[in-house]
Amino acid sequence: MSITIELVRSALSQVVDPNTEKDFITSRSAKNIQISGADVSLDIELGYPAKSQLQIIRENAAKALAAIPGIGQVNINIASKIVAHSVQRGVKLMPNVRNIIAVASGKGGVGKSTTAVNLALALAAEGANVGLLDADIYGPSQPMMMGVSGKPESHDGKTMEPLENYGVQVASIGFMIDPDQPMVWRGPMVTQALQQLLEQTNWRDLDYLVVDMPPGTGDIQLTLSQKVPVTGAVIVTTPQDIALLDARKGLKMFEKVGIPILGIIENMSTHICSNCGHAEPVFGEGGGAKMCQEYAVDFLGALPLTMSIREQADSGKPTVIADPNGQIADIYKQIARKLAVKVAEKAKDMSSKFPSIVIKND
Repeated sequence: MSITIELVRSALSQVVDPNTEKDFITSRSAKNIQISGADVSLDIELGYPAKSQLQIIRENAAKALAAIPGIGQVNINIASKIVAHSVQRGVKLMPNVRNIIAVASGKGGVGKSTTAVNLALALAAEGANVGLLDADIYGPSQPMMMGVSGKPESHDGKTMEPLENYGVQVASIGFMIDPDQPMVWRGPMVTQALQQLLEQTNWRDLDYLVVDMPPGTGDIQLTLSQKVPVTGAVIVTTPQDIALLDARKGLKMFEKVGIPILGIIENMSTHICSNCGHAEPVFGEGGGAKMCQEYAVDFLGALPLTMSIREQADSGKPTVIADPNGQIADIYKQIARKLAVKVAEKAKDMSSKFPSIVIKND
């Protein structure tokens, strides 16, 4: 029995990507299938970073192909190709930044900044080039959480270089002011500072720029939605009714300005006792999942309320770095992959494909 491309495609159509929940033929991930006698080689192209998943994906595909009668050697090359996706109408993409993800909440105190920093680190751990923008001008916390200090350098007097730690590029107003200095600024100054941080930072070839938004639905959120090319937003909430009430406002605001909601993350889902390990839903339960059903958006995952997450973030070594193989870091990585898959499923940005039309008067 000779090996044909049809046989190979049929076998791969039975292999489901654990992250996209689609088979490799339907998702058009299997590419460049080549047959030499009984030997088969192919590429599997993922639209999201999945460094921790490559071995599982390769084994699943190889197992399916090994079931073909008479198959010889199988060579599978897997790589991630992360491209730019569509943003709001009338807003141009930024150079060197393919996708911007806003991490937002309707109110403070739900662990949004801790979630944002761990998501950025999880995406980087999965193999993506990642930047983190601290858009909370009044209360910048990312310098402390990322364990970064110092002033950004400027090589041309106009732009600045991002500081970097754990493989993630970081920009924050916190690098430019004294930690004890309050930002007594009115709205226009705050929005101007955000735009300068975003546009005058020399981001280096980013797959994702994670923006840690301030809580609420004020000037910064409106500026971001009107002038910044945002691929999508993530809403962080707790199961508590009052938090969900404000999270709904944040979700509706993004909907109104044309920014898609990539999903909802429920933080502090259950309290885990550090002494006995007992889990208790101190803020209620099921609120985030219920909100997802109500607004037809994806539930990206739930994170526990544990002392270790707080201690690790406060020490400048967030959970994904402090305990990379731990259960909670694994949850962050699962959420990061789901988030990246949601981005990959969006329409690609095609603006670079169209020629510029210039009208000349002869």
